[in-house]
Amino acid sequence: MKFELNAQARTLQGSGASRRLRRAGKVPGIIYGGTAAPQAIELDHNDLLLEMKKEAFHASILVISVDGKKQQALLRDTQMHAYKPKILHVDFQRVSATEALHLMVPLHFINEETAPGVKLSGGRVNHVLTEVDVQCLPKDLPEFIEVDVGALEVGESIHLSDLKLPKGVKLTHEDDDALVVGIVAKGGGEEGEEGEAAEGEAAA
Repeated sequence: MKFELNAQARTLQGSGASRRLRRAGKVPGIIYGGTAAPQAIELDHNDLLLEMKKEAFHASILVISVDGKKQQALLRDTQMHAYKPKILHVDFQRVSATEALHLMVPLHFINEETAPGVKLSGGRVNHVLTEVDVQCLPKDLPEFIEVDVGALEVGESIHLSDLKLPKGVKLTHEDDDALVVGIVAKGGGEEGEEGEAAEGEAAA
């Protein structure tokens, strides 16, 4: 999915100028990195908010057109209002086609309902990780990484080392065998023992 944002250079800075921008339906931001100097920018608030609701937006190379000049960048930081759906500030980092990126990429789990541990044994899927930290060149950046749990039985799991990564992508986690997802029995463990004890007391 391709995302393109229109922005304008921002000349007036400071908290007062930022408040005036927000009242006018704009979001103050900055784009930095690469060989060019950091540049203060402003974007349309509603357009940006609409794009940010899309999962892929947060793990994609964005095309930002600043006064007609296009540059590629990643969304690096967002400041939101404490309780309103309002963006207060955004940071973008320019990317180079030849420099590797570090980015969190979401996991998409498939075949959960048809996994034997769920369909036949009544277990439930336990998601431990929902995104992973990857390193790759911009051209290899995936919008998501697919995790197929369709073969799992109760008690079985998938670890980082089991993931099928797209070409050119590698994980950068300290624990490269961390648990990603597993299927656990419903009502097992301590909860089940407590339930049996309560039934025994009631019968007595």
